[in-house]
Amino acid sequence: MIGSALLALGLVLGTASQLRLPSFPLGIGEACLVLWLGLASLHLLVGSRIYNPQALLWLVAFWGCFVLIQSFGGFLALLRPEIVDPELVVHDIFAYLLVAALTCLVAATLRPEDTLRQSLWFLIGFWIVAVAVQLALGWGYLSISSVDPWYWDRFRGWSENPNQLAIYCAVLTPLSLHMALTAKRFGRIVAVFSCIVTFVVGRLTKSDTFLISMSLSIPLLIALRLRSWLTSPEHRWSLRFAAAAIVVVAIIPLSLSLLPYGVATANDVEGLAAGMMKDRGGEATKATANLRLSLWQDALHAGLESGSLGLGPGPHLEKPSGITDKGVALPVEAHSTLLDVFTQGGLPGVIAIVSLLVGTFALLLRARLDALAVLIFALAVFSISHFILRHPTVWFAVTLGLILGSDRRSLAHARVGS
Repeated sequence: MIGSALLALGLVLGTASQLRLPSFPLGIGEACLVLWLGLASLHLLVGSRIYNPQALLWLVAFWGCFVLIQSFGGFLALLRPEIVDPELVVHDIFAYLLVAALTCLVAATLRPEDTLRQSLWFLIGFWIVAVAVQLALGWGYLSISSVDPWYWDRFRGWSENPNQLAIYCAVLTPLSLHMALTAKRFGRIVAVFSCIVTFVVGRLTKSDTFLISMSLSIPLLIALRLRSWLTSPEHRWSLRFAAAAIVVVAIIPLSLSLLPYGVATANDVEGLAAGMMKDRGGEATKATANLRLSLWQDALHAGLESGSLGLGPGPHLEKPSGITDKGVALPVEAHSTLLDVFTQGGLPGVIAIVSLLVGTFALLLRARLDALAVLIFALAVFSISHFILRHPTVWFAVTLGLILGSDRRSLAHARVGS
């Protein structure tokens, strides 16, 4: 139980970048995860049993390929030292090592219906408390000198920027929904509450990507739930009841998202559309989109210059054409997972990432774990305009999908064989 709580606490506090100590190399969340890695390693050495061998095989194969790809790219980068920032390279190397160790040890040491599920409940419980604290900070009921919960009019809690918090909300919203679909009684109420609150906080960040990912995820969830309810022999609900439940699942979070805009601009259709962007007139959204497109073009050019083999860990955009602020430190990232991986690991790196996400999504579809399949889909959408590979919670979600998808498929094969 201590290990499960420590893992969950580390994942939740991974958002608390404003709480970092200036002289300490690790944040609070990273420190908790390192402690958990030590406990998990000791447990693996003493117990000498691997609980999820199929998921671990997927992860070891992926990380083995990814390390080789990044290492070769790093060797090529030595030929162009002007585009390498050693401090940022070391930061990426440490981040990749941390999430690689986290994923492999989660797959090796956590039992799906025991310690893994226990960790998920701790994660939801700690997350609800963390959200309550951050909202209290945002509305002035609490005060921490080192924390500014607002970035202009965008809520960021104790994260460094609103997009960090939005990524975690994109993970925790469908993850909470998965727990609600698989829990009973009071646990289901807690998970539904977590899902709704997390969705609302995600909208408070005014992240366009969060809104897009959730807007695309809701129809996918409806389609998957309809498939499950109509084809699974375990559910004998009527079509009318299934349709009503689907409407409830879709309408509640969507209504909560649109309510402030509907009240403020009920008679102004154009204002309603503009209100769904991060600023009323949409000018900040347009500026962000133009900057992203410029960075993506530069990233594509940098990746092609390396022969589509990449330049190793770290950002590699030396003089991005979309950035004119002389105060911005160079090099910078493209803020797109596939393009950043393309600059780091070239085409082989992109193939490795896409294969892992597509394979995990396919496993979850076959296992009929609808909410987790939606989670992987939401991450894929989020990765289009953000670099998400350094977030431990993202990798925990992917590992969870591999474990439960493989475990459910193994159980199905066992039933067929018997």
